[in-house]
Amino acid sequence: MRICIDMDEVMVDNYQEYHRLFEKHFGRKVDPQEYYGKKIYELPGIESLRDELHRPGFFRHLPVMKDAREVVEELYENYEVYVVTAATEFKHCFTDKWEWLEEHMPFIHWERIVFCGNKSIVHGDYMIDDKVSNLNTFNGQGLLFTASHNTLDDGGYPRFDNWLEIRDYFRELRAGEIAGEG
Repeated sequence: MRICIDMDEVMVDNYQEYHRLFEKHFGRKVDPQEYYGKKIYELPGIESLRDELHRPGFFRHLPVMKDAREVVEELYENYEVYVVTAATEFKHCFTDKWEWLEEHMPFIHWERIVFCGNKSIVHGDYMIDDKVSNLNTFNGQGLLFTASHNTLDDGGYPRFDNWLEIRDYFRELRAGEIAGEG
């Protein structure tokens, strides 16, 4: 079974850095309710925050989403797992993400990392992603990872609020597969 996993806002916690940059640029803390249902850099008047994504190192130093490393490693040991991430929009993104994966997910073999501009080229059984539009073009079962921008629209996909829910989903799936073999 092949599982494709997105990086940004799924394995990687981009929002801690977005909040830090917001406070730096605007001199105040941002309330997540201000960007409920959208990306933080879609707020009126803060286009400069999106410009930060073009800065070398932006994607390199982001924290790992809570429980992501342990759960991704468990999935990797039991399934054919690929990291599938958009990495062509921002000039320094490719190198930053590669180095991030080397540091935080060193067990993922380089042949299991897919950098692309459009995820519709990817095929698999499951895709864990925060963007409904990516799941809409996927040929397998989409699994929506909750992020601020998808809170108002799940696209009809099963929603997961954290990595422990993802772990439990695949453990139950695996238990059913094993029971079916016996």
